Amino acid sequence: MAAFGSIHAQDTFSIVAVDSVTGEVGSAGASCVNLSFFPGYPIDFLGELFPGLGAINTQAYYLAANQQNAAERMEAGDTPEEIIDWLVANDVEGNPTIRQYGVVAFVGDGPQSAAHTGASTDDYKGHRTGATYSIQGNILLGPEILDSMEARFLAEEGDLACKLMAAMQGANIIGADTRCAGFGTSSLFAFLKVAQTDDLPGNPSLLVAVKTTGAQGIEPIDSLQVLFNAAHSCLTGTNIVNPLNDPVTVYPNPTGGTVTIHGLNPSGDDAAFMLFNLEGKQMMQVYIPTESPQYTIELGDLPSGNYVYYVQYDGRQHNGTIVIE
Repeated sequence: MAAFGSIHAQDTFSIVAVDSVTGEVGSAGASCVNLSFFPGYPIDFLGELFPGLGAINTQAYYLAANQQNAAERMEAGDTPEEIIDWLVANDVEGNPTIRQYGVVAFVGDGPQSAAHTGASTDDYKGHRTGATYSIQGNILLGPEILDSMEARFLAEEGDLACKLMAAMQGANIIGADTRCAGFGTSSLFAFLKVAQTDDLPGNPSLLVAVKTTGAQGIEPIDSLQVLFNAAHSCLTGTNIVNPLNDPVTVYPNPTGGTVTIHGLNPSGDDAAFMLFNLEGKQMMQVYIPTESPQYTIELGDLPSGNYVYYVQYDGRQHNGTIVIE
């Protein structure tokens, strides 16, 4: 991260969290910053994961040098509170009042968290912390954004990735990041990532990210959910589709322009096929009458590349990725 300079990511909401059972560490966040004007920044630049140790989100008036210092303190073994205290006392520009941080780490026998919201960050600003998480935001619609993120994170019964995605959905409100209200979205970019204990730094097992512009009118958190669903399952109970028992197949893959869906139940409800690009934008939706167990769909003139598809049928969902040549 030290290669980057500063970016005015003042309007941001995010979460860092750990799982004390699995040792996973994770980060997720969104902001109303148009990253097309900052091509050197990866979409997930606000969050840094330290496999087996913890996670840090750096936001508000973001400065890469402060983020690098935070990383060094984490790797030196400081507790989250010690990291926060050090960053406030040693801000690179001498102005911690315009910074915001969330830190969570494994300390001794359990996890700890800490946060800092500078007094000069824009309202609404604040943070929420628990033993395993820190949620923070600034220039928000109000405290309800942080409250909703926290409530959904705590209520989600899935693994750490599912809990982070639930937290992000808690902020899926037009103008959650107030500068995006005019675009009809919560934000302009969003990301989510989780590292296992044996992951290499900078290479988490799970990373999904979406970058949009205001003119597109695309809700990044909806798009993030699409990519997340294709990469990770949070389904529970009767909605689980065990790949060994799933009768539906979609072929050929790669395809030259048509796909055939096989294995639908002719006596079941009508099905639907949906196709999304890797930015989470829906490219097509086709309703499928299930009089027969097989249905062929023309994909039209879609550009070559990778896509995510969903087949909804009989109250269940089959999803995967497909390559259009």
